[in-house]
Amino acid sequence: MSRPRALILGCAGTELSADERAFFRDADPLGFILFARNIDTVESTRRLVDELRSCVARGEAPVLIDQEGGRVARLRPPQWRKAPPARLLGELYARDPDAGLDATKLNSRLLAADVASVGCDVDCLPVLDIAFPETHAVIGDRAYANRPEPVAALGRAAAEGLLAEGVMPVIKHIPGHGRATVDSHEALPRVTASRAELERTDFVPFKLLSDLPWAMTGHLLFDAVDPKDCITVSAGAVQDVIRTTSASIQQAAPRTIDDVRALPGRLVLMSDQVRMEHVELKQFLRERVYRHYRVLRMTTKARRVLHELFEVLMTDTALLPPEHRDAATRSESKDGPAGRARQAR
Repeated sequence: MSRPRALILGCAGTELSADERAFFRDADPLGFILFARNIDTVESTRRLVDELRSCVARGEAPVLIDQEGGRVARLRPPQWRKAPPARLLGELYARDPDAGLDATKLNSRLLAADVASVGCDVDCLPVLDIAFPETHAVIGDRAYANRPEPVAALGRAAAEGLLAEGVMPVIKHIPGHGRATVDSHEALPRVTASRAELERTDFVPFKLLSDLPWAMTGHLLFDAVDPKDCITVSAGAVQDVIRTTSASIQQAAPRTIDDVRALPGRLVLMSDQVRMEHVELKQFLRERVYRHYRVLRMTTKARRVLHELFEVLMTDTALLPPEHRDAATRSESKDGPAGRARQAR
């Protein structure tokens, strides 16, 4: 049996379309992720999760969800509990460390029960970003504290709570999103702190929790690491910072969630969602799609879906790779966006 592709994919709504089923079957991703648009009732969401797994004929395919509590919760009242944000747990920890740790672990066990109720088995929690004075509101009260040690302690308690209920945690946003002054969903944050300062602060919680099974990168550019590319798409930065910060990174995607459980001290590394608005990430994705389009071994339907993505990514010719820009512009005047995609192929 072939190894699934290193992809985590989502779908458009609360039910799968025929095209989505066919695409997922052909793309064979490692797993899936749910967003708010996919959530209705407990029963319908569970059916959707089951159907996603059936598309890849792997009942153990990981299905992820962002259920942190506070603002970031895909499962919401009245069907699910309203959980507190991380900052509230951090404030309790500051007053009474034991009570803060106990509350954080219990809260995560309850979050895991909600996550498991719809069939998901990976929760994108805990957030290990440190709260600085300049931290953008996109993190805000999602951060436990303003120092690395309590962030790590509370993150550990949160992860243990999830694991106690059979749900895998994801530490994020490695190697640290706290210094971002813009929302990385909309623009590319640039972090100017020195490497020494990052090593003393931002990187610490991730290093202390490097034994956990999953991690999610943040889309940030660190001048002290790679002044050209954001860390998600910088092979050098991933090797230099994330792979050395963590005890050991799993080199190939595991087949099932059970494979992950069998990998003590190793980390499955994934990125934050790539449907972002900032130009730099779009340009990188466009170049990657063009580079690999003709070599992907997919069925006709899967190639057609990828081709449609290629057309969308090419709608701004100024962001095309320079060697294809002139041809795309000539084709646009003749055929519009579809013609551009045909010409660039």
